[in-house]
Parts: sequence; C-alpha cells; structure tokens
Amino acid sequence: MKKSVKGVLIFLLVLTGLFIPSDHVSAEDGSALERVQDEGVLVVGTSADFPPFEFYAEVDGKRQVVGMDMMIAQKIADDLGVELEIKDIGFDSLLPALEARNVDLVIAGMTPTEERRKSVDFSEIYFKTFQNIMVRTEDQEVYTSLESLKGLRIGAQSSSLQEGLADQIDDAEIMSLTNLSDLLLALKTNRIEAIVMQGPNAEAHAGSDEDLFTFVGEFEMEDDDAGSAVAFRQGEDSLVEAVNQSLAEIEEQNLTEDYLVVAGEYMAQGDEESGFVSDYWRYFWDGTKITLLISAVAVFFGLILGAILALMRLSKRFLFRALATAYIEFVRGTPMLIQVMFIYFASGMFFNLPALTAGIIAVSLNSGAYIAEIIRSGLNSVNKGQEEAARSLGMSKNDALRHIIFPQALKNIWPALGNEFITIIKESSIVSVIGVGELIFQTRVVRSISFQGILPLFITMLIYFTLTFSLTKLLNYYEGRMNHD
Repeated sequence: MKKSVKGVLIFLLVLTGLFIPSDHVSAEDGSALERVQDEGVLVVGTSADFPPFEFYAEVDGKRQVVGMDMMIAQKIADDLGVELEIKDIGFDSLLPALEARNVDLVIAGMTPTEERRKSVDFSEIYFKTFQNIMVRTEDQEVYTSLESLKGLRIGAQSSSLQEGLADQIDDAEIMSLTNLSDLLLALKTNRIEAIVMQGPNAEAHAGSDEDLFTFVGEFEMEDDDAGSAVAFRQGEDSLVEAVNQSLAEIEEQNLTEDYLVVAGEYMAQGDEESGFVSDYWRYFWDGTKITLLISAVAVFFGLILGAILALMRLSKRFLFRALATAYIEFVRGTPMLIQVMFIYFASGMFFNLPALTAGIIAVSLNSGAYIAEIIRSGLNSVNKGQEEAARSLGMSKNDALRHIIFPQALKNIWPALGNEFITIIKESSIVSVIGVGELIFQTRVVRSISFQGILPLFITMLIYFTLTFSLTKLLNYYEGRMNHD
C-alpha cells in the first residue's frame, strides 16, 4: 500500500515537472549505452509509411516493419548485443516520443536540420539523398520546375524537412499532413497540385503507381539537409558514439546498397496480388479486434468511473462534488487526442507504459467523464417524490436509490448510454497516433504498402458501420424490453 501511494506521488510530481527519476537523467557518460545494454533491448521509433526506408511487409508469414532503415537498426542492435524492438509512431510524434523516453532513438529517414538539433542530437549522416516533386502523370508536361508551381497548393509531410522546402516555392499554399498516404490521395483527387517528397520515397511510389510522376526539385539546401541521420536525446554521447561506429561500418562496406535491394524485393511483393481482400484482410481483422478490445475495456472501466463520479457529484459533501466536477469539466474541456498523447508521452518519463495500455487508459478516463453526466442527469430526472415515498416506507437512502430511483432512471439513461458506447468505438481510432494497431492504424498500413488510397478507406467505413449498426440494433432491443416492462 505504501508503495502504491509512493508511486502515485512520484507520478504527480513527474507530471508537474518537480521530479525526474534518477535513472532517466541524461548524462554525458556511459549511462545511456549501459542502460540499453543492461535492459537488453534497443527501442527504435519510426514511421512505417516511407518505402523503401521503412514500411510493412510479410516476412516468413509474419507482418513486420522492413526497409533500409530497419536493416540499419538491426545492424546497430546486433553490434550492441541487444534485441531490437520497433515502435511505429506518426512522424510528427517521433521526437516527442524520443524526448519522453518512449524510444531510445529514432530512425525514420530524418534530416538533422538546425531546428531539430536544438532539441535532439544526431548521428553522422548515413544516407545522402535528394528531394523530389511528385505530380500527377497527366500534369508531367505542365509542372516541370519549382517556378511552374508558383502560387499553387503544395503538399508536404508535417514536421518534415520537405515542409520547410515547400516554402521555397513562390506564393505556394502549403498543405501539411502527417501521413504520406493522405498526401498522395490528396494529389490524386486534385486537392493539391504537387507534393515535396524525399527522392527515393517519391521514386518508389511513382514506380508502383502509373498515375504518379516525379522529378528532382532544385531546392536550396544546406549540406546536412541532403541526408538522413539517427536522432538521440541530448547528452547521450555514449550511445551516439556506439551508433556512429556501426554506421561507419555500414558505409565502409557499402551495405546501404544491399539494404535497398532487399527493400525493393519486399516492395515487389505487392506486384503479385491475388486480390486486394485476400492480400490484406488480416490487417483489417487485426485492427478490428484491437478496436473492439479498446472499446470493451473502455466501456467497462468508463461505467465504473462514471458511476463513481456521478454519485460524487450528487453527494452533499462539498469536497466530493468539487473533485468530481473539476475532473469532468477538465476532461470534457480538452481534446481526447491531447489526453492520449499526454498519458503516453508523460508516462514514458518514469516507466515504459505500452501504447495499447496508454490508449485504453486515456479512452476509459475520457469516457468516464461523459458517462458520469449521463448517469447524473438520469438520476435527477426521477421525480423527488419517489425517494420521499420510499423513505417514508422505511427504506434507507441507499435502498431507495438501488430499488426505486435507479431502475426508473435506467430507462432515461439507456439511450444516451448507448450513444456513448457507439461513440467510443469510433473515437478509439484516436489512439492510432501513438502507434496502437487498431483499425485506423491498420488502414494506414494497408494504404502504404498497397499504394491504394480510396479502397482501404471504403472497407474501413464498412467495418465501422457494421460494428456500430449491430450495436445500435442490440441496444434498441434492450431499450424496447425496458419500455415494455
């Protein structure tokens, strides 16, 4: 019990910035390297929507992240004598995940710009690259240079080097999206006229989609802007040095060429399709199972938390009412996206909370606040004379609430409660931003490896509709039973 209280106090202190556990303090000594080797695992963050650098493929019947960067990560892990663990996170969340200690380092084709160097350290450049412009094939004769794109709407991945390079196009309107698949879909549906992309990645997509055409963009860049490097937390020089040694061996043996060849072979798997559904149904099935798991657990704990908060708000004790009101108003007044990211990244400061666990906790805590108001309003909807009559018959307050008030309130609560259950199924998709493999996350994976933009979205819509429609019919059945009773 004392340990639990101590843990809660440490958690609160960490969240307020007053305490940082000693084993997570960065230092310019061997602590970073020693920590990784002592734990026996190197946790690498990436954004697996960037072929040929990192993307998903079937390897020996198992789905995993592959690509040139992942082979570099495996080489580094082997040299350190540890196991490799890959965490697939949205590109713009990689550096927050690194600083929050959810990952040990980031390998994602990331360019070591001056702006990024202010918050993280980088290895030596491990791959020299170039920057391309992606356009529709039908427009390849129209858009042939940066000047031809003047004043047009241009896409770029958010928080990337390409987002900054897009500003070099005169009077361009920049659309920044986290996912490259979304940018490619926006291009093909005429939402934008071009995309600024890293050269090899652009060539990989253009080579797999006849509707896309790419050419090298003549951007003004610093030397560091022409390559990719590994990102680290500041001050972890021992780990940086060890990784640089591995990268030096890769360069000396010219292994990146071999890695790109292997990555190309994995990408070629998509050319032997036997049918979209038969090739990718497992992705949708796995995502659906995780979505249902998150929703079911969140509903269970949300109901418990909501009932407690509702009774606290109805309590005559000021402290209980104040605490419940403060919690409910705070949760309802902040976006769930921020809550999910905060719980996941903040927890990384002092213990490694799995992304799925963090997502379930966030959805449960959010749902509890809304369910509390649903229950409270339902209890208040029962005429006060019902309680007075029960008490006059000798019932205690608790017995009156249990046997008289709540059964009547349930009829009023049930429709709104059902709507909340349906909302949880849909809003659970938000946890995809921290790398939880639910349905939206798996849809992003399918779009990345299949080079299909609209079809995976349509299938996902059908799955969500099937889930919510089935639940709606089930809830309506029990609502009708209660009305009949």
